[in-house]
Amino acid sequence: MSSTVVCGYPICEMIPSDVPVTSRDQDPALLNATFLDSEFRYSLFPAFYGIVFILGLLANVYALFILHHMRETKAMNEMRIYMTNLTVADLLFVCILPFWIDYYVRRGNWMYSDAMCRITGSLFFVNTYCSVLFLTVISINRYWAVTQPLVAASSDCRKRGIIVSFFVWAVTLAAAAKQLTDPGVQEDQNISRCFEGYHNDSREGKLGVAAIHFVIIGIFFAVFLLVILCNVRIAMTLLKQPISQPRPSTGRRPQGTKRRALRMLCAVVGVFVVCFVPHHVVQGPWTLAVLQLTDWSQETRQGLNDAHQVTLMLMGLNCLLDPIVYCFATRKFRKFIQSHLKKVRNGKACSNNTTTMTTNLSIKVRNPNELVSVFEEPEK
Repeated sequence: MSSTVVCGYPICEMIPSDVPVTSRDQDPALLNATFLDSEFRYSLFPAFYGIVFILGLLANVYALFILHHMRETKAMNEMRIYMTNLTVADLLFVCILPFWIDYYVRRGNWMYSDAMCRITGSLFFVNTYCSVLFLTVISINRYWAVTQPLVAASSDCRKRGIIVSFFVWAVTLAAAAKQLTDPGVQEDQNISRCFEGYHNDSREGKLGVAAIHFVIIGIFFAVFLLVILCNVRIAMTLLKQPISQPRPSTGRRPQGTKRRALRMLCAVVGVFVVCFVPHHVVQGPWTLAVLQLTDWSQETRQGLNDAHQVTLMLMGLNCLLDPIVYCFATRKFRKFIQSHLKKVRNGKACSNNTTTMTTNLSIKVRNPNELVSVFEEPEK
């Protein structure tokens, strides 16, 4: 049997290999199939994922710690639910990185069980699209809070956050179910490939795999367009607001509200542009290249595969960038970090009792004409 790489990323589907050998021998493309590889990944990926593992573990554990201690800030309920779920997804990805580091150190030879290959590959997929969906939900939530603050404040934020989070996990896990059930390890010249080195049979089978990829790509760009529209509308609404009047409680004007809002918008869109857009731009032509559905030259196919490997690394950055979004998404998160670091510098242990802090960080009743900050949930 001839073999070729079908994917270097867990979203790829397995092509059945139960077609008789005679039918394979009649296909010249299968006879000339070769494993399309990028040698640089075996030295670059272990170092890169090693850094992501260390920094991602520290950043997301600390973010989870902060979100846990902010549980008494009622106005943060919905955003805290989304951030907590996004942090859990990032931690799941970080926890499987040692397996992928070992895989690339061994030059693409999987030394663990097929079940572990399926789990690690599926979690890569789950982290990617949970991050995409939760960042989208956060954008929609902020859009709603800014454009319809009274409606947003009058609804059950906690219940909505739980329902939306459950739906995101259900959709993502359902999409990843095939990776969990199909074999993940494929043998390629005495090398065990994890989600690589699939056997090809007919052109119809390849077209089926390509169709699945392009459906995922289409859904991603539809979601990305929604994120852009929400954030553009938020920016337009904020920029149209007049300068805020002094608050009755303090006699002072809110400082930097618009600036912080725009930073948050840039943070969310920036994560998409840096981590996810490059991969989904390359994914389409790369799929056609590795499935040999085009007559592109070997140089073109190799260039696409090299670019695809780089975009995989960029996607791994999202577990480091998500905590930055949290800082811009809510003032409370940022102030909690500042307060905690101040305590650490003063040599004080962090108390489990956060009542004082959350009281100081709670949102005061606003005048309806005041600008609603995208860093805060409207109070119920």
